[in-house]
Amino acid sequence: MSHKNSKQFGVWMDTQHAIVVGKENESGTFSVLGHVSNENVNGNSSEKNANNAEQSAQLKFFKEIAALMTNAEEVHVTGTGTSQEQFIHFLADTPQYKNVIAKETTANKMSDEKLLEFISEKFN
Repeated sequence: MSHKNSKQFGVWMDTQHAIVVGKENESGTFSVLGHVSNENVNGNSSEKNANNAEQSAQLKFFKEIAALMTNAEEVHVTGTGTSQEQFIHFLADTPQYKNVIAKETTANKMSDEKLLEFISEKFN
């Protein structure tokens, strides 16, 4: 698969926030497609209910991120914590994204401009 003709996306994420970048067209440069925030799950009466609410919020968060990556072929996911790995598993388990080539790295929070630079380097 040629890097120049594939639909490439980059995501910086942690448990609360994600920045999605991608190419507007096949020959274009990367631009910010959107910012996604995860809902804060407030206290529940039981640990089971709290866990279910947290998993539901995470699934919604992942779906909102994926919705910005129309027809993705390659995705580079970076950020802090274990969210990147969980998101890559989500993509692999989602039929429309199961063939996506996904790679991950760990990186501290960065500005939109730094993320655009970082992702551009990853796909060059």
